[in-house]
Amino acid sequence: MATQSPFSFLDGLLQRVLAGSQPPAWLVHELQHRLVLFLNHVLMQEREAMERLARQSGRVVLVQWRVFSMALQVTPAGLLDLAPQGVAPDLRVQVSETSPLMLARTALRGDKPTIRIDGDVQLAADINWLVDQVRWDVEEDLARVIGDAPARAIASVAQRATTALRSFVGGRMAGQDGASGHMRL
Repeated sequence: MATQSPFSFLDGLLQRVLAGSQPPAWLVHELQHRLVLFLNHVLMQEREAMERLARQSGRVVLVQWRVFSMALQVTPAGLLDLAPQGVAPDLRVQVSETSPLMLARTALRGDKPTIRIDGDVQLAADINWLVDQVRWDVEEDLARVIGDAPARAIASVAQRATTALRSFVGGRMAGQDGASGHMRL
């Protein structure tokens, strides 16, 4: 007999919250601007990433998840900006998983979510390279604010916590797969 995960309540709650209302347009726009600033901060730490993107200057990528979407345009500097309204995307990336909890589990396992891609193959390859190669150096950014030694200590604690959380989520997922009769490959 399969037991239900205690996380299913949380998943149902998140589903209802996301389905219940659309945030105000000004909030969505502001969050998108903040995300672009963060992505550009990470990209500026990797020269090769900016060079790859610069070759795609002017191209537009539309990223969609559920009812949320964001169109990003590549700048000549190899960074990102919000695309103007109504611009046709060169690449569409749609996240297939609708459950926010399953997306979080996938991320905690270190896996990529299942996506559907339509459009320019070379742009898709460059975006995939960025996802695989570019990482945010949290410790370096933290060191600028609080110094090297405290940043290293915080990063070490965070790494151990992340490892423990991944182990816990991996164990929970393996337990659920076994209870439902599915095999993990």
